[in-house]
Amino acid sequence: MEEMLSNLSTYGYIILFLYSFGGGFIALVAAGVLSYMGEMNLYISMLVAFSANFIGDTVLFYLSRYHKSEVMKYLHKHRRKLALSHLLMKKHGSWIIIMQKFVYGIKTLIPLAIGLTKYDFIKFTLLNLVGTALWALAFGFGSYASGEALMKAFAVISEKPYIAPIILVVVGGSIWLYMVKATKKSS
Repeated sequence: MEEMLSNLSTYGYIILFLYSFGGGFIALVAAGVLSYMGEMNLYISMLVAFSANFIGDTVLFYLSRYHKSEVMKYLHKHRRKLALSHLLMKKHGSWIIIMQKFVYGIKTLIPLAIGLTKYDFIKFTLLNLVGTALWALAFGFGSYASGEALMKAFAVISEKPYIAPIILVVVGGSIWLYMVKATKKSS
């Protein structure tokens, strides 16, 4: 366990950057818990996650805006989710750029979908900046404040490893069912 913590505190910021570039909040939660344990610095962790996540969404927007044909090849199987993203944008307007940071399953698609439209790049960048800051602060401080409870939960899961797959199936299944329902073709 000590070797793993040593590796995480040594390479943790690099791992956090790479994981947050794709939008994952789990690495930020882990960094918050490690900060609670004294293995990482909470403020540096939030800054690293903020930077990576902001850059990641900006790159997705840019790629879909200026390399539409190449991006569409990879999104062919996700046309219905892209349509859902466009509907969410119409329904919630610019707020969806901030809200998407907190909704698993659409985090990557929203910047891609917005990039496919004629949405203003500067406006997207400013809203992305605000959303990323709120995301980093919420999950950074939240996981730090919940450090003790999260460590206890990890201890329980370590003692009873069959619990983790059950949790993953329930959470993953719920997200999958929501996405199926939200993107279902109406007759």
